[in-house]
Amino acid sequence: METQELFVENIKCNGCMTSIKSAIMKFAGVKSVEIDLDEEKITIGGKGVKKEAILKKLTSLGYPEKGQNTILNQAKSYVSCAIGKMS
Repeated sequence: METQELFVENIKCNGCMTSIKSAIMKFAGVKSVEIDLDEEKITIGGKGVKKEAILKKLTSLGYPEKGQNTILNQAKSYVSCAIGKMS
């Protein structure tokens, strides 16, 4: 199994982590997702995981790669967070 680490922006709480984990687990080859809230680090385990596709999905949810944040991404992350809290 391969492991990839991603560092993203805007992870604020368990609601965010739920939305992120749900989205990543839908990708082919993903077997596990661990999220470190303090470091805003996502560790993905699996085989044949396409990092760029996952980053694109995370950005669409408001969680872009570190250094790529915008006001729009911050707003999207609040919506994703709220959805995660309701899940």
